[in-house]
Amino acid sequence: MNIVLLSGGSGKRLWPLSNDIRSKQFIKMFHGKDGELESMVQRVYGQICSADPDARVTIATSKSQVSAIKNQLGNKVSVCVEPTRRDTFPAIALAAMYLKDVLHVADDEPVIVCPVDPYVENSYFECFNELDKLVREGKYNLNLMGVVPTYPSEKYGYVIPVTKDNISDVSEFKEKPDLETAKKYLGMGALWNCGVFAFKLGYVVKRAHELMDFKDYHDLFEHYGDCNKISFDYAVVEHEDSIGVVRFDGSWKDIGSWNTFAEEMHENVIGKATLNETCENTNVVNELDIPILGMGLKNMIIAASNDGILISDKEQSSYIKPFVEHISSQIRYAEKSWGSFTVLDIQNDSMTIKVVLLPDHRLHYHSHEHRDEVWTIMSGEGTVVLDGKRRDVSAGDVIRMPRGVKHTVIAKTQLQIMEVQLGTDISVEDKIKYDEWND
Repeated sequence: MNIVLLSGGSGKRLWPLSNDIRSKQFIKMFHGKDGELESMVQRVYGQICSADPDARVTIATSKSQVSAIKNQLGNKVSVCVEPTRRDTFPAIALAAMYLKDVLHVADDEPVIVCPVDPYVENSYFECFNELDKLVREGKYNLNLMGVVPTYPSEKYGYVIPVTKDNISDVSEFKEKPDLETAKKYLGMGALWNCGVFAFKLGYVVKRAHELMDFKDYHDLFEHYGDCNKISFDYAVVEHEDSIGVVRFDGSWKDIGSWNTFAEEMHENVIGKATLNETCENTNVVNELDIPILGMGLKNMIIAASNDGILISDKEQSSYIKPFVEHISSQIRYAEKSWGSFTVLDIQNDSMTIKVVLLPDHRLHYHSHEHRDEVWTIMSGEGTVVLDGKRRDVSAGDVIRMPRGVKHTVIAKTQLQIMEVQLGTDISVEDKIKYDEWND
């Protein structure tokens, strides 16, 4: 089974834990099987593997999210990188060409496309097996999964099936309605459109060539910025007459706000926080290493990270996005393929960063033109390379790198490094990368 997970999101609705690098699907807020906290992308990947251990998973995402994916899933999945954001049809077309030209998936192989962040029970992904079978049978050109609604919602689009059978032809689609119209849809046996599409690879490859001018995956990637922004629904679904839908009658939730996130938290408090006995229906997520005390709070969300602090009524938390768009600040925490970094202090002529490097990982071999750096090894063991010369390091060692010096560090065990950047023009763009050094 070939599964493409669409991983997008601007990181606004779950601020301050989410940002342009760490969207909501990477926030670790759910307990996994081992009791450790896991993110939505880790949870979804685990559920897919439980339903089909042989599933081949590809994540279609932006360049800014690749490091977080590699950090949380390692090399377990393929990653198809969008050079820029161009809505769901170009993203799915690029992923289809990636499967065809890079992973060499055959045109008659089934492909299932799904958002990366549904909060669902395992039976949701077991239903993918029905979709896979339906695609192989070839009765429909395009196959969907529709969720049996539990209430008339204004937040979702609707699929109207011809019959109430488990598998049915699709009569029509409906956009997000008002409440009264949603009630009418439920009376018609409508299903929530959960954004799951299934088809033979060649179907979308053909549609992509019909709607866009390109030769192969590499050509599409090169000219991706020229693609029109258009959704898969508008580009493909609305023009297809042969569509079937599989019913999913189980728990499904689109977690898109702090309010809905809090409903699925396994505990009221994550991190250093205390709520006294007068607090009701209040959740706290604290990533800072300082305590939070809440007293007399009712229906509240408190979220704290190095990027900021949110204190909100749960209902009002759904309207956070326009306010966050006007908050401009440097991203202070990010997960990378090699570990993570946390910005601790910013001054006019210095920046202090805590770097955590995972065992057997390394930074790029690089130099800076406009700043000096000083590394203090806080814990762990590794090797520093300065202008090609190696030096073993451990807790307590201090390494100074003047501007222009090529350098990297290789972790033997997990390394914690306090990095101080010194200069009047400190910028993430001030980095020159090199090929590996010569020992």
